[in-house]
Amino acid sequence: MSTPERAVERLLYRYADAIDAGDLTALGALFTHGRIAQHTPDGPVTLAEGAAAVEAFYRSLVVLHDDGTPRTRHITTNVTIDVDEAAGTATGTASYTVFQATDGLALQPIIVGRYRDDFHRVAGEWWFGTRAMSVDLTGDLSRHLRS
Repeated sequence: MSTPERAVERLLYRYADAIDAGDLTALGALFTHGRIAQHTPDGPVTLAEGAAAVEAFYRSLVVLHDDGTPRTRHITTNVTIDVDEAAGTATGTASYTVFQATDGLALQPIIVGRYRDDFHRVAGEWWFGTRAMSVDLTGDLSRHLRS
């Protein structure tokens, strides 16, 4: 049987797998009960909320190549998760590094940053509440994100 911490951790990896596969519908579905935000000193600022809005946000932002993927690999590390089982909530942090290779771009890291997440349990299943992202370092994002 999976622990709550492990179930929440799997959400982090499902996010990375969905975006790397170019499956923006699956990515959006992870936020059926949540939102994507930008981390700011004053707290998270919502960029998109709910499955359809999160999917649309990523479709407007991420470049999908001829194979239907962004030609990336999102690596999630330094994961910390704290669960309040009685409340059905959790918080977590993680670091991410995104690698990309395209016909015109040799394999290289293109962005590094951090996630600050909160999660909640709905009908026994764990969901993203808020994923607040921050960027620490960037490389060549021209083949990954629309300006």
